[in-house]
Order: sequence, then structure tokens, then C-alpha cells
Amino acid sequence: MRLPRHLKGRLGYTTGACATAALKAALLALKGNFPAKVKIRLPIGLEAEFSLSSLTANGRKARASVIKDAGDDPDVTNGAEIVVEAEILPGHGEVILMAGEGVGIVTKPGLGLPLGEPAITPVPRRMMKNVIKEVLGPAFLKSKVKVTVSIPGGEELARYTLNPRLGIKGGLSILGTKGVVIPFSTAAYKASIVKAFHVARALGLEEVVLTTGGRSEAFCQKIFSSWPEEAFVQIGDFVGFALRSARRNGFARVVLALMIGKLAKVAKGMRNTHAKYGEVPLDYLLQLVRETGGGEDLWPKLKEANTARHFWETLKNQDRKLAALLAQKLCLAAAEKAGLMAGAPLRVKTIFLDFDGTVAGEAEYDPRDRVS
Repeated sequence: MRLPRHLKGRLGYTTGACATAALKAALLALKGNFPAKVKIRLPIGLEAEFSLSSLTANGRKARASVIKDAGDDPDVTNGAEIVVEAEILPGHGEVILMAGEGVGIVTKPGLGLPLGEPAITPVPRRMMKNVIKEVLGPAFLKSKVKVTVSIPGGEELARYTLNPRLGIKGGLSILGTKGVVIPFSTAAYKASIVKAFHVARALGLEEVVLTTGGRSEAFCQKIFSSWPEEAFVQIGDFVGFALRSARRNGFARVVLALMIGKLAKVAKGMRNTHAKYGEVPLDYLLQLVRETGGGEDLWPKLKEANTARHFWETLKNQDRKLAALLAQKLCLAAAEKAGLMAGAPLRVKTIFLDFDGTVAGEAEYDPRDRVS
């Protein structure tokens, strides 16, 4: 499947769409039909065709699998085998979903699924039930369909996702609201941020620590060693989105921990810190140094810096007192800009993380301190 013209790349399919296709094939096999491919209707209204990797039937049970194609998206589940076993038992229009090998179980609140349930989100659940009604027809009203979804190797793959942090234990999730994966989708990352906030709030947390990635998060977990793991949320480059989402989710305060380059971007009001939205404002850093009233002899060297790290290490190695003053001014500016991005009443504390994980500076923005 190709993307519309205004987008680039090749669409992939969600685990939910793959599981639905495998389920349809298994149900058809129980009726004596063994197709090589099946078609399903996706939530976005498109029809998609899936090739089957395997299809077998034995009595009242049938098993089918689909190899997930994530298209041009760098998805950890690309190439995974999505396996569905269907069993039809006497009943009254019931569907029982089970987590097989490599599919996680929900163990924490905040995900919109009951604790102890398979990590199969609402849209795939609805897709699978619709396929059951489509294939079985009126016979569904006299049936109980037991559906077991598995992903061989899924527990290992889940280590590279946010599932363990979100309380999904034992494997991957069966998810997808559209049925398709948009290449390099920012929507998926943003959705993971929101889910992490939901989990944190459901656990009663009122403060979270926002970091851009695993390295800065590991530093913060040492700094805030008594905080639970659910309080740490990786936001990538989506600073503005994460701050607004934190406010909407009712947090009283967030800690935004960044290294100098991204901290400088936030201080300049950049909501997304990805390089494609702008370079690190080195001139701004030099301006802050000048505002301290010192370090004139260092200005020529600082002007030659080609990265924020180069700038910082040059300054720190030559004048630690001046470096500390810069760090404080930078944190103050970033805290205020971050607070304005989020909107009242969220309090924002910024932390300047040095490259060895130590705290070079910190400041806090409280909207109650602003003079209207």
C-alpha cells in the first residue's frame, strides 16, 4: 500500500490489523476454506489484503499467522509473526481474548484496559469481533469464540519498547487505531508519551521527569533515585507537546532535564528540538555569557565553537564560575519558556544535565510568580 501523494514512503500495518487478518483466516479454515490471502477492512475505511504465513485446522481449532510488514517505518515489530488460534465453543455470542506467547498482560492502571487482560487495545478488539461476526454470521449468536494471539519472540522484542514501563508484562501489545503504520510517524511516539502520562496519573503521581532519551533518563533516575520508574517519561524532541499534555493530564509539576543543546533551543522558545526545526543557537549562548559581564577574553574562543558541547566544555575548562553563571541563566530562560509552552497552572523545573550526568544548573518556573 502506498501513501497519499502529500506523504512519503510505504505504509505498513499495525499488529492489530495483522492479528485481525490472521483471525479471519483461522475462522475461514474452520469452515473448510484455506485461502492463501485474506482481505479485511481497516478502521480508516480502506480494504487491505494480507498474505498468510501459515494456516492449519484441527477439529474446532484453527491457527493462522501473518508476518508483520511495517512498511517504511522503523518499527521493532517489523517482520514479527503474528499468530492467532481460534476455537469455537458452544455459547451465546461471546468473544474471549487470550494472550499467548509474546503478547503482554496489563498489570498497571491507566491504559484503558482491565488489569490482567491481554494487552490488546480497543480498536483491534473491535476489528476482531467484527471479523468474527462477518465470517460466522448468525452462527456467532450460538457460539463462544476463544481467540489466542501470540508473537513468537515478542517478550524479547518488548524490551525495546515502552511496554515494561507502562506495566505491560510478558510481551508486546496488539494495537493500532488506524490499522496502518505511517512511516516515521510522530503520532506513535506522541501516543506513547500520553500513555506514560496516563499510567503515572493512574498511580497517583503528581510530578514527572521528562527526558529526551535513555541516556538522560538514566542520569535522572540516579538523581531522583527514590522516584518510581513510572515518573520518568522519554519525550524525544516533542518538548512543547509533552508539556501541554502534562498540563492536560493534571500534573502539578514537571522536571525537564536536558543537555545544553536542547536546553538552549527550549530557552529560545523552540517547541520541537529536532535538528530539522533549527540549529543550536550558539549566538544565543554567547549572548548569555556576555550578559554575565565577564569572560571577554573567552569570546573569540567561544565564537569558534561549532557545537553546543564544544561551547560548553570550552567555557567550563577556562572559567568554571562563568560556566555556572551561564548554566543558571540558561535554566531560568528555559524554565520560563517551557512554562509558557505548557500554560498555567503547570510548574516547570529545568535541569541542565552535563555530559557526565552531573547537574550543571537548575531553575524553576511557577506561573503564580508572574505579575499580570
